[in-house]
Amino acid sequence: MTMKKIILAFTLCFLSACSSSIETTDNTGAKKDRLNESPRHHEWVEIKNGDKTIYSWVVYPERNDNAPTVLVIHENRGLNDWARSLADQIAEAGYIAVAPDLLSSFSEKFTRTSDFADDDAARDALYTLDPVEVQSDLEAVAAFAKSIEASNGKLATAGFCWGGAKSFEFATKSQAADTVLVFYGTSPENIEAYQNINVPVYGFYGGNDERVNTTIDRAQSAMQSSNLPFEVEIYDGAGHAYMRSGEDPNGEKANIEARNKSWNRMKEILSTLEQ
Repeated sequence: MTMKKIILAFTLCFLSACSSSIETTDNTGAKKDRLNESPRHHEWVEIKNGDKTIYSWVVYPERNDNAPTVLVIHENRGLNDWARSLADQIAEAGYIAVAPDLLSSFSEKFTRTSDFADDDAARDALYTLDPVEVQSDLEAVAAFAKSIEASNGKLATAGFCWGGAKSFEFATKSQAADTVLVFYGTSPENIEAYQNINVPVYGFYGGNDERVNTTIDRAQSAMQSSNLPFEVEIYDGAGHAYMRSGEDPNGEKANIEARNKSWNRMKEILSTLEQ
């Protein structure tokens, strides 16, 4: 463990009295109800990456044939109830969902997202992760996902916020994915890295998310110069993380509409992996 991680882990432990539960706006009754009442098979699996264990949430669809697999890359809040609920919704649509907790094995005290006191603590820890280690962990999870006996061997990565950026970055360093979905994640800065992408990339963005949207042009330019497919949809009036906020029936109309349109688009894209 790096000294930076040791200091952060000590600070988090002191502030939270080493709490082992998260109480945040994402751990709502609605999310827990969906997870508890879902008829689909859920399970925790331990994926090894060298000496490291990556705790991952896997949800299987109800179907009588092999299904494509979606590697769900969580937001900067970690693998919380919302992320696990989203995995269940992807399985409900007919796809195997594999959602790794990228805070796995963060330290001896904090071994997964649920060990952190709250969203802020998880977020602070997440931003200390080594990008090289994150990529390596995702590659290990992707290999597991494609090896699932109920899978047809096709894989999509779908990342949200921080995970959206990681989904895009993953495609620049690995050939494991057949399709890449980027939900309001920033685009890779290294222009040369785009030349390594050889699969379609689909971007989903909120119109009121200029911090992220200012990075779209460089990706479009780089992808076009390499004749690579990069299809972008920007939803007017929607903010950052609209896939989460748009679940609230009393929330902003633009976020709700963006989420519904994005959900339908995502299912259409994933259906191409059935072939």
